[in-house]
Amino acid sequence: MHEFGIFGIAGIMGMAFLFFFSIITVAAFVFWLWALIDILKNEFTGSNKLIWLLAVVSIPFLGMVLYWFIGREQKIRSDDGKV
Repeated sequence: MHEFGIFGIAGIMGMAFLFFFSIITVAAFVFWLWALIDILKNEFTGSNKLIWLLAVVSIPFLGMVLYWFIGREQKIRSDDGKV
């Protein structure tokens, strides 16, 4: 038997790899869900709301990154300065 049991070092590395990418996947899903909720809760000018919804749903990772950097700036602000 190996020092690391029946899986050996490759098994430990595989489990670490799986754990790391599981965390990344969950974080990406949470960020995607946040983008959808933020788009639905806020008002945009013209048809920007529909465009952002389609972008985030049809091209999830790129759409949510673009929304984070560009789309949030396009929200209509209320009179008190809050979005």
